[in-house]
Amino acid sequence: MAYDQLKLENQLCFPLYAAARDVVKHYKPHLDKLGITYTQYITLMVLWEQESASVKQLGQRLHLDSGTLTPLCKKLESKGLVERVRDKRDERNVIVKLTAEGRAMEKEAAKIPNEMSACVPLTKEEASTLYSLLYKTMEGLDASDE
Repeated sequence: MAYDQLKLENQLCFPLYAAARDVVKHYKPHLDKLGITYTQYITLMVLWEQESASVKQLGQRLHLDSGTLTPLCKKLESKGLVERVRDKRDERNVIVKLTAEGRAMEKEAAKIPNEMSACVPLTKEEASTLYSLLYKTMEGLDASDE
């Protein structure tokens, strides 16, 4: 091969991509029991932390655009897990709030992180280092977008 930089084994993006796909694949059976997707799960995680958030705030926390979040929130609303309301101060903003059913799901979902940690062959220290490096990578990529 004329260009070593084009070898798959030399790409940082490939193991990130493959690991992310594998992790989400391992979440699937747990999330299927709850009737939600991974993206719905992480959206609910934000709402379990803070009860409600604007679509814009959700997008910032989850690194998702409104074109992804709007149908996702509509789907969560159709499942009875959230409600969407217009912000009284600014009608252009949509606020997403947990319903009682969405709050109740938190108890069952709380088991998932421990079950998932058993799938990942990292020590606590390695996991902490990986976490820091991934967030550093995200911050760097976000900064280069600006």
